[in-house]
Amino acid sequence: MLPENIELDIVTPERFVLHETVQSVELPGKEGYMGILPGHAPLLSELGVGTLSYRKGSDVEYFAVIRGFVEVLPGRVIVLADACERAEEIDVARARTALERAKGEMAKKSSVDADWDRASLALNRALARLQAAAKGGAAGASEESSRH
Repeated sequence: MLPENIELDIVTPERFVLHETVQSVELPGKEGYMGILPGHAPLLSELGVGTLSYRKGSDVEYFAVIRGFVEVLPGRVIVLADACERAEEIDVARARTALERAKGEMAKKSSVDADWDRASLALNRALARLQAAAKGGAAGASEESSRH
């Protein structure tokens, strides 16, 4: 018989972010988003940059996740992220500033330049933060997400 819930743990090098019993998880894999339900086949995957969400009852919570790894077991998901922020923790004004700065840097760089990769990561990180904040209802975020 398959489990009805998943134990979700999110950890970064700086802190323990979350331990929660949930019904589903969606997270950014390196090659695209993955949906995880109870009883999922075991896997180990690299994380990309994007929005992690989980459903608990009728509630959905959002996080900005920046790279790392995920281990999926039939009743447990362990996220080891380089960085992770709850939607309500995100400083939207700071994320907007970072997005504009990254756009400016990318406009100046060649796509074969090592600085291009850093600027691209900064751009993706800022977008992930703004998207998570918008989905999570952070103040001032919905205006930014409607522009993208």
